[in-house]
Amino acid sequence: MVIKLWSVELISIVLPAKDEVGNIGHLMEEICQALQGLTEFEIFVVDDGSQDDTFGEVMRTAAEQQCDAKAIRHERSTAISTGVLHARGKYIVTLDADGQNDPADIPAMFAQLPQIQAEHFCIAGYRKNRKDTAWKRFQSRFANKVRDALLHDGVPDTGCGLKLIPRETFLRLPYFDHMHRYIPALVRRMGGEIFISVVNHRDRQVGISKYTAWNRRYYGCDQAWAQSQSRQGCTQ
Repeated sequence: MVIKLWSVELISIVLPAKDEVGNIGHLMEEICQALQGLTEFEIFVVDDGSQDDTFGEVMRTAAEQQCDAKAIRHERSTAISTGVLHARGKYIVTLDADGQNDPADIPAMFAQLPQIQAEHFCIAGYRKNRKDTAWKRFQSRFANKVRDALLHDGVPDTGCGLKLIPRETFLRLPYFDHMHRYIPALVRRMGGEIFISVVNHRDRQVGISKYTAWNRRYYGCDQAWAQSQSRQGCTQ
């Protein structure tokens, strides 16, 4: 039996995953533990060109947890967009699949909804106490300053994978590779509101990061700035 704590019929958890065997299964279990009994939810994993058995681990975990989980293989870094286009929920929650985002933070993000009046908005996670090396934290701070100087989104940690956004808002955003890193700037440009939620950040347990602060933030920064000047949305 599901006891509704939010007036939301269904939420969609979208996980872009690349070579995350050993992480993705445990993360799916944590999502189920965090949300079961609170609301109806689905998990949509987009396997972003993995060379390992990420896809198989997703399928096995879905069967073990008996949860509404789907997976699709994908070959480019457009996994978030692919997941959102296939999702059915009114609201989308994104997390990185490496397990460093904590699903236990999701209920607190949804608890902000009654105070939000805007039609279009994004609740962005802020990893205030990051579990990264000093060098990686320096890279991130520097890249964030450059990004904010160009885009003026006012978000302290746009690289945090944990975000909540209405599906209809996402579908109105301009589309380009790595656009999910610039969602707050794009939402603000379309007249939406941005809210910040302090979230937990954990050590990666298995594997290594597939991205650096440089290729995450600089790859699409020029595209994000250009696209933030337009109002073209995603096509469904």
